[in-house]
Amino acid sequence: MVKEYYKLATVNSEYCDYLREFDYRVSYNANKKKLRPFVGVLFEIDKIKYFAPLSSPKPKHLRMKNKIDFYKLDNGKLGAINFNNMIPVIEGEYYIIDMNVKGLKRGEKQYKILLSNQLRWLNRYGKSLRENALDLYNKKVENRLPKKINERCCDFKLLEEKCREYKK
Repeated sequence: MVKEYYKLATVNSEYCDYLREFDYRVSYNANKKKLRPFVGVLFEIDKIKYFAPLSSPKPKHLRMKNKIDFYKLDNGKLGAINFNNMIPVIEGEYYIIDMNVKGLKRGEKQYKILLSNQLRWLNRYGKSLRENALDLYNKKVENRLPKKINERCCDFKLLEEKCREYKK
């Protein structure tokens, strides 16, 4: 069996804005200068790949617990993944992040180092995250989530439909 490595990607901000027209829970992408990183590819449904937004470390992450829709990287020291805000993404609407830090300004270099540390941690310890993401997806689609978690999750089926329409 070939090990699949995680990648960090940015998703076209216009595409995210389009999806947000149909589901307010779709994460805002940062300004054009620095797009929010997403973890992908978590799984694929009918040729549509799923990506989950990655959060930078915040003090609150240290106190929060891992749940089916939220996962801390290195106990929150490296940030978290918001599976509840996963989105379907088609080819051409995402770009793999280049992890090279040569020639970057100090702030950009520090940010890339954080991303590199997050990616290294994911690939070392995040083996079951794909199964967790797919489990959340299936439970949401089958309406088997607790009410609070269900309310926090994007409407995956609606977003898949809108994703296919965007492609046309």
